[in-house]
Amino acid sequence: MILCGDIGGTKTLLGLAEQGRLVADRRYANADFPDFASLLASFLADTHTSPASLASGCLALAGPIADSGSSAHLTNLPWTIDAPDLAHRFGMPPPRLVNDFAAAAVGAVTAPASHLVTLQAGEPLPDSPRLVVGAGTGLGMAMVLPDHGAWRCVAGEGGHVAFAPADEQQAALWTFLRKRHGRVTWERVVSGPGLAAIQEFLSGDTLMPEHIAELAHTQVDGAAARALAIFLATYGAFAGDMALACLARGGVYLAGGIAGKLLDRLPDSGFLAAFNAKAEHAAIAARIPVHVATDPLLGLHGAMMLAQ
Repeated sequence: MILCGDIGGTKTLLGLAEQGRLVADRRYANADFPDFASLLASFLADTHTSPASLASGCLALAGPIADSGSSAHLTNLPWTIDAPDLAHRFGMPPPRLVNDFAAAAVGAVTAPASHLVTLQAGEPLPDSPRLVVGAGTGLGMAMVLPDHGAWRCVAGEGGHVAFAPADEQQAALWTFLRKRHGRVTWERVVSGPGLAAIQEFLSGDTLMPEHIAELAHTQVDGAAARALAIFLATYGAFAGDMALACLARGGVYLAGGIAGKLLDRLPDSGFLAAFNAKAEHAAIAARIPVHVATDPLLGLHGAMMLAQ
């Protein structure tokens, strides 16, 4: 039996896996518990699981992992998770601790076809790197490498690379953001806050990203629709640039909540055109498969794979 977890700032998903599949999963509100150990105790009780029956475990969490790999502090919650302490307290093997985007990345590249929507079939090379990017509150990026029948995840900070405008309008957006932030990174544009910033740049209105997406559906010629068009084009440009940087001929996978929520808009947007607009390397970009990962338990499945 394998313990797997996806621990965010507001909610936690915990699961049990056997023989490569989840056999139980539960969702908890973090605000209901004083610390993670209390939440884990509740999960074990809810699933009638003896800690002694656990052979291994992996907890993916939204925060930096200590260099030792044995502890982590959540970025948006005053919880510290210590693997040796959990092992001692519950009488189980110390769980592996990984960043939540690393787990989502492994979950994406191992997802079945039923949990993938293909935007570009490309010509995949099985032994080549995979790239996973995810726009949400921030902009995550990780490479996943085939490793003798397993997977090795290499985290990256591509979201903090400098934003490269592709036309005059994006150059004006860069100027708008530079006055506010100084250095303008891709995350300032390709993220939930980035979509809000694009809307403000175009109209002067300060709106929540969810509201912008709703307005874009109902007001096809309005500022929200134009903001969403810029957002999807820059998302595609970023994904294509990062795919070239690591020659991700195994495929590019879009994870994170925004891609799933905009799934109906992606095929007819400027995303793929910007992804493939790579001048002398356009032919390489066109051969890179592009998929959207739609599994609602992506992080949990990734943690399960990493625990094995």
